[in-house]
Amino acid sequence: MSYQHQYTDGTLIHYPLGKVVCVGRNYAEHARELNNPVPSEPLLFIKPGSCTVPLEGGFAIPVDRGAVHYEAEIAVLVGKPLSTHPNEEEILDAISGFAPALDLTLREVQARLKDKGYPWELAKSFDGACVLAPFVPSDAVEDLTDIGIRLSLNGETRQDGNSRDMITPIVVLLQHIAGHFSLLPGDVVLTGTPAGVGPLQAGDRLVLELSGLSRFESQVL
Repeated sequence: MSYQHQYTDGTLIHYPLGKVVCVGRNYAEHARELNNPVPSEPLLFIKPGSCTVPLEGGFAIPVDRGAVHYEAEIAVLVGKPLSTHPNEEEILDAISGFAPALDLTLREVQARLKDKGYPWELAKSFDGACVLAPFVPSDAVEDLTDIGIRLSLNGETRQDGNSRDMITPIVVLLQHIAGHFSLLPGDVVLTGTPAGVGPLQAGDRLVLELSGLSRFESQVL
């Protein structure tokens, strides 16, 4: 299988269907708002590529599994293989693009699983659980430690963060991931969400953006 990513300049790049590697609690304020401890190293989990859906045109959420929470994140598209502790130059060369994304979470399901010490897949990997906007090319980003991510819901700003506030910054995060398992072309890394997460409802209208780089309007169908 394969899928395509469309950059905001119209360029289409085809990649094999990859995995989505996520990092939990990469913003201290988000960890605190959910009463979670701040981790001492990246907390990783994986969504299958099959759970990704496009932001444009609207997206659906489950209606029978409790609260569905939005988590706006900076998504990093991997364009070249990474493995075995790559250096910073190799990381930067392998990054193909950046996009705003939503990591959707079945919050009540997640809470039940955590209480029992079980994995989170049922809460994080359902169909449609990763909502991706089009990517901007990596060379459009001048400073990886200064990327703004913002989400507005029904005209109200709910999340407004910046990569400078990440506990583990983007380059170090990708080095950490690749030190444990390979990243391949078409993989996407979701780099964590700032504070302000909350529930979505059918009919909600969203604006999701990387500050100064891309801006998209969408809605919950």
